[in-house]
Amino acid sequence: MKRLSLTARLSLMFMLAVTGVLAAAGYFFSQLSEHHFDELDRHTLEEKLQASRGILQGLESLAQFERVQPQLQALFGGHSDLLAYIYDDDGQPYPQRAKAAPISETLQQLAKQEDGELQQEERVWRSKATRLEVGGQPLTVLLLLDVTVHRAFLHSLGGWLWGALVLCALLSGLLGWLLVRSGLRPLREVTQVAASVSAKSLRERIPDESTPAELQQLVQAFNAMLARLEDAFVRLSNFSADIAHELRTPLSNLMTHTEVALTRARTLDQYQDNLHSNLEELQRMSRMIDDMLFLAKADNGLIVPDAKPVALEGLCAQLLDYYQLSADERGVHFELSGVGTIQGDLLMLRRALSNLLSNALRYTPDGELIRVAIVRGAGQVTLEVSNPGATIAPEHLERLFDRFYRVDPARREGCPSNAGLGLAITRSIVQAHQGRIHCTSAQGWTTFCLEFPG
Repeated sequence: MKRLSLTARLSLMFMLAVTGVLAAAGYFFSQLSEHHFDELDRHTLEEKLQASRGILQGLESLAQFERVQPQLQALFGGHSDLLAYIYDDDGQPYPQRAKAAPISETLQQLAKQEDGELQQEERVWRSKATRLEVGGQPLTVLLLLDVTVHRAFLHSLGGWLWGALVLCALLSGLLGWLLVRSGLRPLREVTQVAASVSAKSLRERIPDESTPAELQQLVQAFNAMLARLEDAFVRLSNFSADIAHELRTPLSNLMTHTEVALTRARTLDQYQDNLHSNLEELQRMSRMIDDMLFLAKADNGLIVPDAKPVALEGLCAQLLDYYQLSADERGVHFELSGVGTIQGDLLMLRRALSNLLSNALRYTPDGELIRVAIVRGAGQVTLEVSNPGATIAPEHLERLFDRFYRVDPARREGCPSNAGLGLAITRSIVQAHQGRIHCTSAQGWTTFCLEFPG
């Protein structure tokens, strides 16, 4: 079954709402009109009945009935749609005439009702009756008012109202469709932009200046999504190019060494040296592949730290002892301060801190000092690794943690021990521990700050 479009649904809802309001208004108008005519007829009958009662109760006996007959004729004669019957309990009408027929049973039964209704042929009569005594003899006064015109008007009014309701329903449906289609134009623009998005058109954005307030959040969210997709696509493209660039060097070295070895016969020692050189390149490629697999798992949330208490001061002390030999060769000193314990994976944290310390040692001038500070604050533990050196420009600070990113715009081959993935791995490990990492660089000092939940 085909589903209705949003335009059709909103148009139908608008039509139903307008039709419901008009139907309710028409119903109340019809009821008000009917009540008005009923009150008008009742008031006419009540007025005539009270006047006739006053005239008849002024008689001392029925013998004087002829005296008030002109008054009664004047009272009832002014209304061509009014019939009056005055009769006794035997059904004999007044004034009595020799050939006058008794009042019919139908009229006598009608007179027993406070408010009755009689339909004869195509005419409708409304009745009202009262009993009174004249000279000790009971009489009944029955008045019949022709309400055929009123009923015909109400019937015609009902037909007009139903016709107007159907016409208004159709017009409201058409008007609702036009209004909804015009109001959903920005939504169609979103659809068109979404349909036109491809790898080559991620820079397309939906203008939100003329967008209605109800759709601005949707448009802004969609534009933000496109911006994220564009950034992710650019990063992925750069990552692919960087992978090809980084793997090209060891592959070229392997091919060159192998081709040179095959140019002529060589001694056993020469073959062994060539194999050792190839092994170093293969180990470098293996480390790079392992790092990329680690980052791929981190991107997909597959890195789950083994949460155990880890004393950061002890971990930092072990790593500083490990790097002390390399630091002594260049006259570089370490300074460790502060204590703090977090819940984390010891091996992952060791790898993250090792990347930071190796970077700090690489870029610190000879004879300088590297500072490692642990600060325990409200609800978190902060670890800072600071080293002196060239100040990093602000536009590079956020991108330091991108894979294969280099501050130097000129592409340089990485050294065998550095593939440009260390900081990216460090960020993934910190984020896996629900932490945050950022870098600041000013006045010749660069500081990497790791914040962990305390």
